[in-house]
Amino acid sequence: MNISSLLLVLLALAVIGYAWGRRKSSAIVEGRLSKLHSRLGYYGSYIALATFLPAVIVLMLWASVAPTIINNKLSGALPEELKQNTSDAERSLILNSIYSIATGLDLINEDEKDQINKDVANLQPILQQHGVVLASAGQTYMVDLATKLNHWEKNTRNVQTVVVILIALAGLIASIATLKPSLRARNRVELVMLGALLLASMIAILTTVGIVLSMISETIHFFGMVPLHEFFFGTVWDPRFAAADNPNAVGQYGLIPLLAGTLYIALVAMLFAVPVGLYSAIYMAEYATPKVRSTVKPLLEVLAGIPTIVYGFFAMVTVGPFFRDLSSNLNNLATGEVMPFIQAQSVLTAGIVMGIMLIPFVSSLSDDIITAVPRSLRDGSLGLGATRSETMRKVILPAALPGVVGALLLTASRAIGETMIVVLAAGVAARLSLNPFEPMTTVTVKIVNQLTGDNEFTSPQTLVAFALGITLFTVTLALNVYALYIVRKYREQYD
Repeated sequence: MNISSLLLVLLALAVIGYAWGRRKSSAIVEGRLSKLHSRLGYYGSYIALATFLPAVIVLMLWASVAPTIINNKLSGALPEELKQNTSDAERSLILNSIYSIATGLDLINEDEKDQINKDVANLQPILQQHGVVLASAGQTYMVDLATKLNHWEKNTRNVQTVVVILIALAGLIASIATLKPSLRARNRVELVMLGALLLASMIAILTTVGIVLSMISETIHFFGMVPLHEFFFGTVWDPRFAAADNPNAVGQYGLIPLLAGTLYIALVAMLFAVPVGLYSAIYMAEYATPKVRSTVKPLLEVLAGIPTIVYGFFAMVTVGPFFRDLSSNLNNLATGEVMPFIQAQSVLTAGIVMGIMLIPFVSSLSDDIITAVPRSLRDGSLGLGATRSETMRKVILPAALPGVVGALLLTASRAIGETMIVVLAAGVAARLSLNPFEPMTTVTVKIVNQLTGDNEFTSPQTLVAFALGITLFTVTLALNVYALYIVRKYREQYD
């Protein structure tokens, strides 16, 4: 029985345990529920958790440990000459081929198995007919080990099924036996829920820590090959390997062009998104009727659900050519030359399209912050004779300003981390330029470039992606921390 089917069986047993626990606890007190410490639902949940949780924990441990044990057993079953005369990488390829053959043997019929047993040369074409592709022709020992592998995995699954179901049944019976009116079922259930919440929090924290530590470890390897000052203060990005005709050639890994492009495109995007988004938020929060607000706000927030690759297509097909043709016509009117001064891929194109993407972020966050300002401030200002615009400028916006600034900083960190729009709208050229009509690129684009392909994680050309990643992580973290600092420092507390 596979894991998904086994989980369905455990869920069915848990449902049975829940119903049985409710009925049994009610029967113990002969229907007088006031004598029970907890409500019937807690007794049912207690039985269900006692049935489901131990079995699932064993199943998870089994599923994580069993493949390693089988793989070690398979490695130990390899012919001795292979263990002695092959490298770790070669043995890994052999084991992968055996796993592929084992998968294929489960898909073929008995006649095809007989053909393979008669002549192992039939193995590759037969498996290919069933969608299993082997990198090389199989050998007889591979087929034998693949057969053993299938046998081991089948036995493991059978034992796993029996053990897990027995544990679930034992939990069900043992928990039913402990039912009594004084059983603190609510406390036990809530303790399990508290543990689940704590586990979820720990998973989130440990995931973040794991990501950072993995990036730091690879970044340390990179800086063992490239000096710190060349990376952080270099102005040329040219990550080349030593060529055959010039073995002394070395790559240049200057961060400044990438960081400048990242900040420049993010700045253009914010210059477009902030006014539009903030004015939209002000209109919806203070001027729009409930009917208009209920219509416009969802339509505006639809932009947040559009995939960024679609924005990239929009920039590449529509916005970029529009700016290019517009600049060509303007240049023709001014000088008589049909030569565009705005390239289709440029900082301006990427910034405008990214700004469109950021409008719902600015608008929604600012709208929530503005509407959170106490009504008494509005009424007091209007009661003193101020107009609605004066109330907005001199009362509401100053009160909401810390939250709005924090929202803008969070939006800026979102802009800095964007990739697909920049790839399609701004190009991949790493250059230093103040001209927004020329292409530039960002840190995220180069991370994708350096990790795309068959490069090994031992060269500076690949490891530089981790250095770029930790740099980008530091920048966005600093923006988020500063946004929280601004919000907490200047937030006004209202009664």
